Amino acid sequence: MLLAACVTTGFAEEKEGTIPRGKERQQARIAQGVKNGSLTAKETAKLETKEAAVNKEIRGERAANGGRLTGQEKAQVNRQQNRISKDIYKQKHDAQTQPK
Repeated sequence: MLLAACVTTGFAEEKEGTIPRGKERQQARIAQGVKNGSLTAKETAKLETKEAAVNKEIRGERAANGGRLTGQEKAQVNRQQNRISKDIYKQKHDAQTQPK
């Protein structure tokens, strides 16, 4: 049950644009991988750690910019989300699976 709580954290941090949709989609993909066994606990923890680091960076950048991200910061976050998305794909499609 702790894993389910970890997977759902972070949705309320960003209110505008494609950043929240990207985070939500990635969280859903991770949750689906946990549910179907294609992600191990270790893989899930690594992916969640990467997601948390990006979320922390977003909060810090927003705090420094009066609650908004600059265009450059949005582009950087987008690149980071794309990297994490590729990592999710790789981890879900490797030979490692949850024991049944």
